[in-house]
Amino acid sequence: MFYATSKDGFIWEEQGVAVPRPPKPNVGWRSVTTTDILEWEGKYYLYYQAFSVAPGKNGGDNCPVAVSYADSPDGPWKPYNKEVIPNGPEGAWDQFSIHDPYPLVHDGKIYIYYKSDFGKSETTKLVRMHGLAIADNPLGPFEKHPLNPIMNSGHETTLFPFKEGVAAFAIRDGNESNTIQYAKDWVNFEIASTTELMPDAAGPFVPDAFTNTKDGRGITWGISHYTVPHGDWKRNHSVLLRFDCDLSLDIHDEKMKGHHVMPKYEDLFKHGLSSKQKERIAKETENINKTKK
Repeated sequence: MFYATSKDGFIWEEQGVAVPRPPKPNVGWRSVTTTDILEWEGKYYLYYQAFSVAPGKNGGDNCPVAVSYADSPDGPWKPYNKEVIPNGPEGAWDQFSIHDPYPLVHDGKIYIYYKSDFGKSETTKLVRMHGLAIADNPLGPFEKHPLNPIMNSGHETTLFPFKEGVAAFAIRDGNESNTIQYAKDWVNFEIASTTELMPDAAGPFVPDAFTNTKDGRGITWGISHYTVPHGDWKRNHSVLLRFDCDLSLDIHDEKMKGHHVMPKYEDLFKHGLSSKQKERIAKETENINKTKK
């Protein structure tokens, strides 16, 4: 797992490895991915997906949450070498994977929001929902909230304190996708707004993420990733992008609050029909013409 630093949020410099894979058989020995940071009482904690078996075994990615800690955001990072948020029991919604651990501080405790996939069958794709685990100590024990899953939509975890509650992006997946949701009590989320051009896997700059605030000020920018930038899955990779927005109580930018974003018609033409789709439509048209005779 690598990291980069920036003085202005625009120009970034790679710094090298932040957290290496721990030696086998420690949790995460295959891979550590999708990290997020917590600052707590002068120390720093990196939570991440910890892979210890090959993806696809046991019905899913099989990655619990693990953590490394350090006295500085530059490390060196020491792995805790224990699961801090384990996968759920057999039959649970988070049985096979826990992705995107996202820590915030609320009510003097560590709130880690996460996502999981479940419910795949021969006729349905995976359903993605979000849960919450809470602890008094960064190393746990974390207790999963009894109302889990607490959000029914959204691909990645992206949240920030707002007023007395917490706001969340519901990106892409689910019936409530492309919405910003709000939970005054930090648990029961409701749709607050629909939106366009949402960033994928957004990592916003949240100044009051760890201040235990009861008056969250919102966000204005962050970093996100964009996968398959060349449109070719055979040479797929991700690039990091900056996004800017007005989701803050401290600014008012009219140009960031417009709606009805229209794509260029050249982009629409790129979404053409496949040969099988054209064949199906031709047969449907043929059958309609036969019934008219």
